[in-house]
Amino acid sequence: MMRTLVMGDIHGGYKALLQCLKRSSFDYEQDTLIQLGDIADSYPEVYECIEELQKIKNLIAIKGNHDEWFREFITTDFHPYYWTYGGKGTLISYLNHCGKKGRFFATGSGYKTSLDSSDIPEKHREFFKNQKLYHIDEKKRCFIHAGFRRQLSFLQQKESDYYWHRDLWLDAIDHKFNMSPRKAFKIKSRFKEIYIGHTPTASRRPEKLFNIINMDTGAGCEGRLTIMDIDSKEYWQSDLLPELYEHNFRDAS
Repeated sequence: MMRTLVMGDIHGGYKALLQCLKRSSFDYEQDTLIQLGDIADSYPEVYECIEELQKIKNLIAIKGNHDEWFREFITTDFHPYYWTYGGKGTLISYLNHCGKKGRFFATGSGYKTSLDSSDIPEKHREFFKNQKLYHIDEKKRCFIHAGFRRQLSFLQQKESDYYWHRDLWLDAIDHKFNMSPRKAFKIKSRFKEIYIGHTPTASRRPEKLFNIINMDTGAGCEGRLTIMDIDSKEYWQSDLLPELYEHNFRDAS
């Protein structure tokens, strides 16, 4: 039976990615995977993650803010955030695969390291170029990295809102705990369900507030990676990322 599964932020955690695919019995030929972005940064196997994801026949790849920062490096040869916020993991991964293992910072500005945009394989360049800002399926379920501004209609958002603006989730938390339950939590787009990443859940498990399901369970720091069947809502998780990797990398917030 063909299934559609959604996966949260990966952040270079290749070992966690393999665990989730194996534990969910994911079928690379028949199942569909909707990945919610932030494949880049934090843990040091971004390259391997892209290679594995490209084996999946039915993959829908959503753009995260960390992916956009890496795409900007690929396009301009400069990283907009000086490779901070977990960028060291991405650098290590690609330096290891382009014959520059162990060569990290070069002289010059903080933007520049030993890694050049030309070191990135063409199929990886195309992957980051072609990630989608969002996906809406035939059942009016929306898949997006960060969220959007509730006061604007969905298509009126700035491009960066889709992968950066986290107030959709923060507003839902605030409404649940601080507002009258009789007052509607209104979202102009009226999606049946909205799947997001970007903002790690406190429980390190998927959390649902209203019609929003947050799939970021902290793989970018000390949590787990999660994959969920969007119809049955059954989900599977990796081990804790620090247990899978010897080194701890900076929180990729």
